[in-house]
Amino acid sequence: MTTSDLHVALFPMNIVWENKGINLDTLRRVAEQLHPDTDLLILPETFSTGFPSGDKEKIRPLAERNTEATIDYIKEIAAYHNIAIAGSFIADSGGSLYNRAFFIEPSGEETFADKRHLFTMAGEHKTFSRGFDRMEVRFRGWNIAMVVCYDIRFPVWCRNVGNSYDLLIAVANWPKVRVDAWNKLLVARAIENEAYVCGVDCSGTDSNGFEYDGSSMAIDFKGKRIDVEGPTVCPEGKTAEECPPVLYASLSKEKLDAFRTKFPAWADADPFELKD
Repeated sequence: MTTSDLHVALFPMNIVWENKGINLDTLRRVAEQLHPDTDLLILPETFSTGFPSGDKEKIRPLAERNTEATIDYIKEIAAYHNIAIAGSFIADSGGSLYNRAFFIEPSGEETFADKRHLFTMAGEHKTFSRGFDRMEVRFRGWNIAMVVCYDIRFPVWCRNVGNSYDLLIAVANWPKVRVDAWNKLLVARAIENEAYVCGVDCSGTDSNGFEYDGSSMAIDFKGKRIDVEGPTVCPEGKTAEECPPVLYASLSKEKLDAFRTKFPAWADADPFELKD
């Protein structure tokens, strides 16, 4: 049993839409201001560009392969600060576009998985291809799973079969008009899966005028919010009033294991099989 805590920073980033330079610079500056005990920094969905909509070929110039500048830069930041960094970006693989989650470790080890549930209401399915595998990674003694935005609405996809994960990460560009659902779904996923959940939404206003309030939280296995506020880090040209603070949380594997032993609801879960 691992007893060490995992120290997580949640960054509800004010994304400057379609401006990788400013967004990557914001990543650099927040990494420089993190608490020195931080193990993992979580960024919002499509942190480097914002969530795009419209014609696929107009979006394609924002996309990159896994081996290009954005991921290379994240690797540099992760290595320099000895932290893992998680989020998603717009990926181009074989001519198809994906909303691709990443988990980059300070060693340079990388894990990727593509968003499974595409948000048809916004036409995401017309631009992106869907993924088939949920991300799962082992980091500093913790089993971590990760989903992207709309995925959090689907409990079967998020199901923690046999306690396969200790922490579920959800990254999003979830607009303010629907954010109550996001906040409730994060808590539900934590309770039903007897796991920690860290959800990170963006803040700011997108190119279509939709507002995002940065609703982000770390939740324990009982559904209790456990994060505390840290510094505010804004992109160039934004004020502190426009940017929610970084949130910190310490996750205890010892407490999680003890709760799962005392209240083993996971052992009574219904079996099921996912079909593509």
